[in-house]
Amino acid sequence: MNPNGAAIDAAIEARGLVKRFGEVEAVRDVSFTVPPGTVLGVLGPNGAGKTTVVRMLTTLAKPTAGTGWVLGLDVQRDATKVRASIGLAGQYAAVDENLTGRENLRLVGKLTHLSAERTAERADALLEQFNLTKAADRLVRTFSGGMRRRLDLAAALVHEPPVLFLDEPTTGLDPKGRNELWGVIRGLVGGGTTVLLTTQYLEEADALADRILVIDHGTVIAEGTSGELKSRFATTVIEVGFRDAALAEQAATALAPVGDLRTKGEVVRIGVAGDASAQAMLEAVRALDSAGMEPVTMVLREPTLDDVFLSLTGHAAEEVVDTDGDDAVVTKGRGRKAKAEGGAR
Repeated sequence: MNPNGAAIDAAIEARGLVKRFGEVEAVRDVSFTVPPGTVLGVLGPNGAGKTTVVRMLTTLAKPTAGTGWVLGLDVQRDATKVRASIGLAGQYAAVDENLTGRENLRLVGKLTHLSAERTAERADALLEQFNLTKAADRLVRTFSGGMRRRLDLAAALVHEPPVLFLDEPTTGLDPKGRNELWGVIRGLVGGGTTVLLTTQYLEEADALADRILVIDHGTVIAEGTSGELKSRFATTVIEVGFRDAALAEQAATALAPVGDLRTKGEVVRIGVAGDASAQAMLEAVRALDSAGMEPVTMVLREPTLDDVFLSLTGHAAEEVVDTDGDDAVVTKGRGRKAKAEGGAR
């Protein structure tokens, strides 16, 4: 049921979303649905348009074209009701560092019109849930990065929203902090919360999402479960490791006839069809023997989401093709430069 009492089939729906910033089309015809109580992982590199999609669905940005619904409410016509029904945790903790952890949560309760008694109850419960009770009355500026991220997510949950938008929630966290946050997200979904999660971490989408939407340069290029994407777009991989990158480059020439080949550092990866993997492994061994080269490691493995992304886009998930100049180049880090303030992240 939505806030108007109507039955719904989709907790979140986007239909033909487009967002332009001047001449830059940050999002192009994005459509999807998220059933209640499930997780949609929106996967893509920095600059792909993930944050812009979230901003449109959470009423923070107006679509240039298309529209979206949350719990059956139009994000443009019913913006106030939408905001009351969702929680949002962005890439960077939005808590006030000059307040204590407890004060931050109570402030959110006040802003969302909870009673003082209910706000106090929720603050205490969330501080315990996110392992922040001992630090509850410390100023947030004394918190570690992981503590701030947990407090930010707790703040998004004070009013118990049925729909939660998480925009790269584990950015900047160490592996321990990331795993802790994954546990919290799983618990929320187990309790019936619907989650839209954007991420550039392939393992995060694999671990948490019921379905995955792959976005590159503002366009949906694939959608499905992790298993479906792996079976449709990735091949079995032979990974051959060498002592250094120079040897790997030399070996790549000898291994080129075996299959679809990529070299990264001291590792050569060869993509082959699953039913031909045994024969390909033998061919690789023979090619290296003929070249007089001996690898350090040689492994045959099933495809990962990283392989899917490479297959779909031709570049790794942390890379984007920068077309601002005359020549297309691959860059790492923040991604394509936004040509207008507020461009896609």
